[in-house]
Formats: sequence, structure tokens, C-alpha cells
Amino acid sequence: MKHGPKDPTAPASAQEQEFIMNTYARYPVHLVSGAGCRLTDASGRTYLDMLSGIASCPLGHAHPKFVESVRRHAEGLSNASNLYYTDNQARFAAELCRVSSMEKCFFSNSGSESNEAALKLAMAATGKKHFIACVGAFHGRTLGSLSATYEPKYRSAFEPLMPAMDFVAYGSADAVKKAITAQTAAVIVESIQGEAGVIVPPESYLAELLELCESKDVLLVVDEVQTGNGRTGTYFEWQSHGIRPHITTTAKGLANGLPMGATLARGLDFKPGQHGTTFGGNTFVAGVGFDVLRAIHDEKLMPNAERQGRHIMDAVRDMGKKTVRGVRGKGLMMGIQLDDRAKPTLEALRQGGVLANVAHENTLRLLPPLILKQSDADEFLQTFNEVVQ
Repeated sequence: MKHGPKDPTAPASAQEQEFIMNTYARYPVHLVSGAGCRLTDASGRTYLDMLSGIASCPLGHAHPKFVESVRRHAEGLSNASNLYYTDNQARFAAELCRVSSMEKCFFSNSGSESNEAALKLAMAATGKKHFIACVGAFHGRTLGSLSATYEPKYRSAFEPLMPAMDFVAYGSADAVKKAITAQTAAVIVESIQGEAGVIVPPESYLAELLELCESKDVLLVVDEVQTGNGRTGTYFEWQSHGIRPHITTTAKGLANGLPMGATLARGLDFKPGQHGTTFGGNTFVAGVGFDVLRAIHDEKLMPNAERQGRHIMDAVRDMGKKTVRGVRGKGLMMGIQLDDRAKPTLEALRQGGVLANVAHENTLRLLPPLILKQSDADEFLQTFNEVVQ
């Protein structure tokens, strides 16, 4: 039996191989600090962060308001549990309901958990257990949310999952209509598919889904885990489509990198004991989350996301590179589709001082902090242009 590392001073990569379960194929970068849109590795090299913790840091790194908020709330309650009333949780829930025009909020710790809660809430509210999800969907890795995730590489080792889950073509309300049965509790859909390669549906899609679901007495769950918290130019992407789903979920950027998820609903509620969490909505993170939400509004980061995203996508289109098949997305959630596997381009960008990632093999995915400046965007564009020359 091992009682500790053979060499406590060994590099992080060596200690990880010895002690951390092998669930991630990490990039060969050892990061030690960050400031704004910049990350620094153990050798002192600085990178432009075009990923922001997979959309989890809308304020970037070491933002003064975030640092002050963490310090202030760390001096109070850490986690009083959900057995008691606490100001921070109630205030954050009220603010999320205000900005979303929803009515009730359940806090958890992640996107998977927020989607898990959404599925349970739909079953509890309707008494039905059949769900419809989409081809290409990614809703999480817990057994319930994994049931709504499409790719076999995520699912196959853990099947059988929830048996009453049908997958239909993304972007087609007609496909959903054909799949609805008398036992359908809900349709769960991403407003923009992230892991599938930043796939943007037709403009009318979400409105058509809501109308269809309401005509069939079925709930519509819109997953905003990646698109939410201002990333696409509105706090939730569905708000730009003039709709209000029955349930929406979010996580990632809620507390700028601290674990936090939320399931928001209208006209629906759990009964005591139907669901719960020890850490969800804890006083410390809820306090920080409220301050992050206010900073996104006060610093006008949503219009900045829309402006900088449009600037990047227009510039990529104007490059006219044969190796670039197209660029899609909204705000600061972008996918650049290449004519071959994207990993070599990703590696070349890393060598050039830019960090991003790959979604669905041939798509370079960009999810930079919402504080991205045009000078940062232009730095990315220059490096990308050199890489694809």
C-alpha cells in the first residue's frame, strides 16, 4: 500500500500519473497562474486563454471583483448546509430568477447535476418517464444526464442507462413531434450544441419546440450549461429567441470557476425530500456567484461578448483560407471547422502561445473569457492566420 508520493517535489505530471485516476488526456502544459485573459505555465511562458476553463471563467483569472468577493465571503459562513436559511443563497436565487424571468431555483455543483435535477423535476411534475434528446447532445456524465448524452464513447461502458430516452435530429421540431408519445415527460435540448462542434440550430427552432411541447403537454428543458451566463450576448441564449422554457439549466460560468450549477423552472417545484444536495448553493459560493452575475451586467460583458465574437468570426471568414471550411457560433462561443482533424492546429496554436480546444475532431472550439478585448481577439487572429498559412 502506498502511503504518499515517492517524491513530493516531483512535477505535477508525474504525481498525476501516480495518484490521479486516468480520466483526462491532458495537454502538455503545466499552468501555475493567471491574470485576465492570460495564463502562465511553470516555465514562465504566458498564453492567451481562448478557453476560460471550458467557459467556466467569464471574468477571466484574478479579476479584482472576483478576488475581493472570494475574500469577503470566505470570512463568513462556508457551508451552513441546506437545513437553514442563508442570505447569500436566497439572494442569488432571487437574482437568477429575476434575470431569467423564471420562478424557482435549485442549486447544485455542476452542469451534470443541474441536468440530473431537471430530469427528476420533469418526472416528478408529470408522472411520466419518457424523454427526447438530440443526436449530438451532451448533457453530462451522471447516469441520468448521461442517458441524454448521445455519443456512444461516453455511454457504452455504462449501459443500460435510462431506457425511455429517444434521440432525434437536432434542429428539427418535426423530428421531435414524431417522437412524442403519451408518456413523454420532457424534451431536453441545448440552445447551441457545444461538444458536437458548436452547432447553431435554425433561428425558429426553440420557439417551434416550445409551441410543440405546450400543445402536447410536454415540458421543454433548455440546457444552457455552456451557453449561459452571458456567453452568447444574452444571459441565456433562449432569451434572444423570445421564449421562456419550462426548465433551464446552467453551470460553468455561474461563479467564475467555483463549483456551482442551477436548475431554474416556472410553474414547477420539488417536494421536500424529492431531491437534495449537501454543497449545492452553499453560502460561500452563492455569495461569489451573485457578485459574478452582477459584474457580468455592470461591466457590460454581454454586449462585449457579442461584439468580440462577431469580430473574430467575420475576420476568420475574410481570411479565405482553404483549410477553413467555416466558422459558426454566437458571441464568445465559436467553432472553426477545419478540413482535417483539428488537433494539429490546436498544437500549433499552443506553440504560438494560444490555448483553445477541439470539439468533435475537426472543430477548433473557442470559449474565451467575456472580458476579451479586441487587442486579444486580434492577437488570436494573427496567430491563427499564421498557423493555417
